[in-house]
Amino acid sequence: MNTKTIKYYWEDLAPGSTRQLGSVSPTKEQILAFAGQFDPQPFHLDEAAAQASMFGSLCASGWHTCAMAMRLMVDNFLSEAASLGSPGLESLKWLKPVFPGDTLSLSHTILESRPMASRPDVGLVRTAWEMHNQHGDKVLHMEGYGMFRRRTPAPAAA
Repeated sequence: MNTKTIKYYWEDLAPGSTRQLGSVSPTKEQILAFAGQFDPQPFHLDEAAAQASMFGSLCASGWHTCAMAMRLMVDNFLSEAASLGSPGLESLKWLKPVFPGDTLSLSHTILESRPMASRPDVGLVRTAWEMHNQHGDKVLHMEGYGMFRRRTPAPAAA
C-alpha cells in the first residue's frame, strides 16, 4: 500500500517556477559500471582510450548523466508529486563531458502547463531540466513533458 504524502499536484506547477533538486558526484567506479552495462564505448571504459579521445579523460555516458538527473528528480520532487509519468522528451543535449568527481546540480523549470483535453483529471506540464557542474558549466539540457494528477478535475464537458 502506497502511503506517500502528495505535496504537488498539477495546479502547483506554475509556468516560470524553478526548483533546485540537489546534486550528485559520480565516481570512477560508477561511471565504469554504468558504461559497462549500458554504453560500453572505449572513452567511458578505458582510461588510455579516453585520453586519446576528444574528451581527454574518462567521462560518463550521457545516458548516465540523464539517469543521475532522473534520480535527483525522483528523490527531490516526483516522490512527493502526483506524477503520472511522461509521454516523452522534445530535446536532449549533452553539452559538456562529465568526469569522475564532478559535482552535478539539477534545476527544473516549468515552461508551460495545460489541462489534458482527453483526461479531465490530468494536467500536462512542459519542463526544462538543466544540470551544471561545479564550475557552473551546463552539462545537460532536456525539455519534455510530465503528466500530473489534478487536485480538482475539470468539470465534464456538456
